[in-house]
Amino acid sequence: GRLSVLAEGFARKMDLKEVNERLEDEGYETLYARSLYEAGLIYAFSHHLDYESWKELYRKYMEKYDGVADPKKQIFPGGKGVNVSIVLKNLGVKSIALGFTAGFVGEEIRRRLKLSGVPEEFIPLNSGCSRINFKWKESEGTEINGKGPEIPKEALEELLRRLNRLEKTDILVLAGSIPECLPKTIYRDILSMVSDRGISAVVDASGSLLSEVLPYHPFLIKPNHHELGELFGVKLTSREEAVLYAEKLRTMGASNVLVSMAGKGAVLVDAQGKIHMASAQEGVLVNAVGAGDSMVAGFLAGWLKTGDYAYAFRMGLAAGSASAFSETLATAEEVEKLRAQL
Repeated sequence: GRLSVLAEGFARKMDLKEVNERLEDEGYETLYARSLYEAGLIYAFSHHLDYESWKELYRKYMEKYDGVADPKKQIFPGGKGVNVSIVLKNLGVKSIALGFTAGFVGEEIRRRLKLSGVPEEFIPLNSGCSRINFKWKESEGTEINGKGPEIPKEALEELLRRLNRLEKTDILVLAGSIPECLPKTIYRDILSMVSDRGISAVVDASGSLLSEVLPYHPFLIKPNHHELGELFGVKLTSREEAVLYAEKLRTMGASNVLVSMAGKGAVLVDAQGKIHMASAQEGVLVNAVGAGDSMVAGFLAGWLKTGDYAYAFRMGLAAGSASAFSETLATAEEVEKLRAQL
């Protein structure tokens, strides 16, 4: 694929023009500065850097602009599941981040998680590079999301083997969209594999990824109100409307349905059929990235602590708000301060 052409460019010491010509010949997009990753590649081929030199240059950049030397430029290990693990750790709940990493970006993700005290069991891939996503906060939600590496069949099989070791007391969180190279039924397939063990599954996804897991009775699903509306072909504008469709998802198999509604708050229809609603907490929106993931983590932390859905709902709302009101993901102190206000 395209990455193979880039690897060949490094191996053969091509300049930028030669690499772009080769990409065009193979039917791939030429390099342009759509992301820091590609901007770095342009620099590397323009200056005849080898792969190791380019990798080291990028490492130095990440170390320099990690939010300390320049607070306006921050780099975080991310991904929805990673965000959930980080907030769970902040709230005193141990979890293990699972998935795939590749290249020097993957190495950096693992390094930063280790520094944060978050255990991980990522499966390293032999080719490609974990993606880099840009969020430009000064604009109205502008973001540039890179494309991740191809995941070979053997790597996916290894992930399934690891998931197959889960036990009854475990909670499995499946979060976000999936790479194009994976089967579109992967979430359903995973829950089918572990459904006979009494594992509590949490699914934070949209579309068919979400609807197809409902027959396996996930413990918690967390669509936002847009995603919930899309499932039924409607537009939801109020918490009362969200409750109606959350109840439908419960009848389709979900135990708890938690719906985030940004500035309109959140609703929960719990496993006992009880309805919980709350308006959005007051605060200044600083960074919306990871707020929904933080809500999932807060709900789980609250449930594990008390077994009470009302408390778990308040913890989820507080954790989501704490992340939205902060430059980084929610801390325990921030969450508790906001929870006490509910």
